[in-house]
Amino acid sequence: MAHRLARGLRGAVKNIVFQQQIKPSNHFLKSPIRNYMSEMRKSAFEGNMLRLIRSEIQYELDHSPPSEPIPEFNTFKVDELPGQQWIRLTKKFRQSEDIKIEVTMFDGAFPMKKDDDNPENMKPHITFIVDVFKGEGTDILEFICSAWPDSIEIRNVFTRGHNRISDYHYMGPGFKELDDELQTSLYDYLETRGVDDKLAEFLHRYMINKDKNEYLRWMEKMKSFIEKK
Repeated sequence: MAHRLARGLRGAVKNIVFQQQIKPSNHFLKSPIRNYMSEMRKSAFEGNMLRLIRSEIQYELDHSPPSEPIPEFNTFKVDELPGQQWIRLTKKFRQSEDIKIEVTMFDGAFPMKKDDDNPENMKPHITFIVDVFKGEGTDILEFICSAWPDSIEIRNVFTRGHNRISDYHYMGPGFKELDDELQTSLYDYLETRGVDDKLAEFLHRYMINKDKNEYLRWMEKMKSFIEKK
């Protein structure tokens, strides 16, 4: 088939050259051949991309398939937010408080030991923000935290208004600059509300699975776009 196509193209080109010799000004006859070749290259390129994407999707499904997202953890409702780089957890506490936790996907990794750059010894890091609401007309108590594979770490704590974007609030000193007893009492405050080391472990498991789901979702969207004519 390739030889037949090549012979046909050579014949078409010779015919165009012959016609140009008769009518030099009629150069537009080259356009169909050029467009045909361009479409062939485009089709071959997109076909190869589709083959690679389909192969990658199948590989992931065969070797590391994701599980269904968990809708709850302890007393928290978990919102997966498909297609987003974060999730949201919410709960009611003692009838008077609403607690919201916004959690990023993995946003870094740090060595377990100083000057150890071995990827095998890196701890993945997740940032999450805890907001404690006590109704309209009151400020929000906000904690900016890190979730390590087996523990949480408070980085800042402060109060703010309900409009996070427009508020220019003072975020307080670094958490480790606070009195040790005050640090302990703030960790206890979060632990009472279910924000503890077990939550950190859950978030890491959840984000490993979400990363798989989002990758497959991204690949499927790429495939669908390329398949459209």
